[in-house]
Amino acid sequence: MNRIHYNVSGLLNNSIKTQVKNVLSEIDGVHKINVDLGRGSIEVGYNDSTNENEIRNSIEHVGCRIE
Repeated sequence: MNRIHYNVSGLLNNSIKTQVKNVLSEIDGVHKINVDLGRGSIEVGYNDSTNENEIRNSIEHVGCRIE
């Protein structure tokens, strides 16, 4: 399993955290999602049926900006 870690801005509250988790869980191949509001970070575990671009685009679609 691949893992990617992002520092993001825009993780302001639990509502956005939930939106990020929901959009990432819809991606085929994503197995682990850890959103840390305090650190402003997102960690995603995924397999080869998805790619980093799809994950990044989904995070940015919610309104977060990857730093």
